[in-house]
Amino acid sequence: MPITLSDEAAQVALGEALGLALEGRGRIHLLGDLGAGKTTLARGVLRAHGHAGAVKSPTYTLVEPYELGTYRIYHFDLYRLGDPEELEFLGARDMLGEEALSLIEWPSRGEGWLPTPDLEVRLTTLENGRQAQAAAFTARGRDVLAALPTALSDISSHKDDEC
Repeated sequence: MPITLSDEAAQVALGEALGLALEGRGRIHLLGDLGAGKTTLARGVLRAHGHAGAVKSPTYTLVEPYELGTYRIYHFDLYRLGDPEELEFLGARDMLGEEALSLIEWPSRGEGWLPTPDLEVRLTTLENGRQAQAAAFTARGRDVLAALPTALSDISSHKDDEC
């Protein structure tokens, strides 16, 4: 089920809903061309867990860790990864554990090393906005997708309350 996102605020809202549904754990692959909005979606996920600051893609550092209350969230950007084995040297095996949430941009660069994601979210640029499509690869991913409509509704009603 593709979701059309009219603007940046809609992308952030989808990320927030996804963050609520994830409940602070899982492995999410974010796919899309340069400028498709992967980091914008990640910003929404981080907001759902209490992060209020800026979110930049960790293109040169490869990973940005966030400690948000009881949540450990790792935002990876593998665009500049030279070899998937570099992830071992970063300690990524520990970061990708079951008790953390990992958001991974450009996961194809870590192919063969990265574990199976719970979800894959593909963003496509449209003439006016973006389109998001998600696919589940694990039981956890299916549970998150099942919870997403409720989380979207919760975000939507919260935004209405702010107006």
